[in-house]
Amino acid sequence: MKNLRPLWLAAAMLLVILGLFPSAVYAQATAHYVPGVEGIKGASLPPPGLYLRDYNVLYFSNRLNDANGHEIPGSNFRSTVYAQVPRLVWITDAKILGASIGVDALWPMVSQDVRVNTPGGLFDSNTFGVGDPFAEATLSWHFKQFDISAGLGEWMPVGASEAPPTTKAGLGYWGTMGTLGATWYPDAEKTWAVSLLNRYEVNCQNRNTKITPGDAYTLEWGISKSVCKPVDVGVVGYYQQQVVGDHGHGAAGNRDRVAAVGPEISGFIPPLKLFISLRYDYEFMAEDRAQGNTVCLTLTYRF
Repeated sequence: MKNLRPLWLAAAMLLVILGLFPSAVYAQATAHYVPGVEGIKGASLPPPGLYLRDYNVLYFSNRLNDANGHEIPGSNFRSTVYAQVPRLVWITDAKILGASIGVDALWPMVSQDVRVNTPGGLFDSNTFGVGDPFAEATLSWHFKQFDISAGLGEWMPVGASEAPPTTKAGLGYWGTMGTLGATWYPDAEKTWAVSLLNRYEVNCQNRNTKITPGDAYTLEWGISKSVCKPVDVGVVGYYQQQVVGDHGHGAAGNRDRVAAVGPEISGFIPPLKLFISLRYDYEFMAEDRAQGNTVCLTLTYRF
């Protein structure tokens, strides 16, 4: 079991940047990246090798909040979003400044079902489609009690999109996302871990609305304990906020934000070379956006 420890630890730390599925109408605002898909040791990257990771993400909400965090009366809001996202990750043997060089890419498949009252009447729509792909390059360092990771990647507006309200899977604009994170192991045996992962997105003009969405910041965190060698349990959470207002004719001045917290359990199945993690995030605060719940089941296989 000892020789398997590096594998399941590495799997638990996979992927510094995680853009998943694009935003549902009125549910996620300006960010391509949807928070809640990383948690325990989420700021660490694995050792050199080829990995396939499959994210299964469910977001559901029946509450739409105004800019003060109060539920909008009569919104008749309901949103259910499911994304299945395969991601291929290659951490190479090449190094620069002591860091391993990696590349990865994903292409989400998204099902969205949204109902909400709008000034033009009731909007009720459901769509399944392919979203916007994402590709990035990463650097990762592994020290005695710390892991540090950084990445830079690009969202490509390939998925079908249209002006809101819509449930189309694409967002209709290019986006650049940078990430910097660290995982700290307080004890020598590395049974405890504290992880912080920061992401910042800069967006280009939306081809459908001619509006440039404002920059978005996302923080994901996790505190975990190894209860036995293949199993970790912990508390995770996220915070996301639009930090720059939208630009262009008809752009709204509001800046949305949201925060969530919840449990996670993760483990490794040696005969299958499979790492499994399951987390739930409850959104306890949201402004100018939906307030709901995120469930994420992640399967990771190392070739």
